[in-house]
Amino acid sequence: MRLVRVQFPAPRPKNKPYFDIKANAMNNQKLADELTKGKYAVFATDTIYGIHTSALNKDAVNKLYEIRGRAPDKPFIILVDSIEQIKNMGIPINTKTENILNKYWPGMLSVVLKCNKSEYEYLHRGTNTLAFRLPDKPNLRKLLSLSGPLISTSVNPEGFSPANNIYEARKYFGDKIDYYFDEGEIKSPPSTLISINKDKITILREGSVKI
Repeated sequence: MRLVRVQFPAPRPKNKPYFDIKANAMNNQKLADELTKGKYAVFATDTIYGIHTSALNKDAVNKLYEIRGRAPDKPFIILVDSIEQIKNMGIPINTKTENILNKYWPGMLSVVLKCNKSEYEYLHRGTNTLAFRLPDKPNLRKLLSLSGPLISTSVNPEGFSPANNIYEARKYFGDKIDYYFDEGEIKSPPSTLISINKDKITILREGSVKI
């Protein structure tokens, strides 16, 4: 992995609104509306800072690959507020899989599920799978209940270290991101990544949650 040295502090942008994800429902609704329209926001998840936009906005998702310089065959993780949001995307979840999800969610566990729907090819990028996480952060789940599923990806150009604070995030992306939410310095182990296929669990990445 290529490391980058960041100078502190990066200047705060002029005339750039800063919503607070901890704020009241009106601000959450405003941010949800902006994300649904295809705007981009950096804020902390329950692991690290992430770049977010609506998972249901095809143009915004495709543009995010350009912004991050991400390999086009690598799907983003999708944040949801409930298992129902996954089902509403037409992804079948049987009882055994749902029991597994309920055991570990909400929490720092990302789960790869089968998805061969052509309408979501811009999300699964030909892999026919999607990775979901239900975060253990009440205010974030509140936002997700208003916005619907959100793409979440680490705040760094491909090959660089993830940003641990807003200053690093702005150093990377500047005005390519519409909104930044300053929640201090954040460092955390990555989420555990598993796949569930035919009710069998495969651990793809060891992380915060022990399976």
